[in-house]
Amino acid sequence: MDELDLTDAEKKAIYQEIKDYVLEHTGLKVSSLYIAQVKQKCGIIERENYNKPKSEDVKQPQCPPEKEKAIMKALKHFAMI
Repeated sequence: MDELDLTDAEKKAIYQEIKDYVLEHTGLKVSSLYIAQVKQKCGIIERENYNKPKSEDVKQPQCPPEKEKAIMKALKHFAMI
């Protein structure tokens, strides 16, 4: 039975799976940035981003509430939170 147990890596959905789930269930398109913002709010550790902006005062768009709610639903669906 141990062979059928999922590892932690297998339980986690990739960004494209989350995007597809949100689009299918809500009709909303979400970006990887929005997913990362919601994961950070939930305390899910992300690895270091190597494409950081050169200046510190770069403004990032913030995830709208309706998209945040849809991403949270997807994270719950994939048992990530």
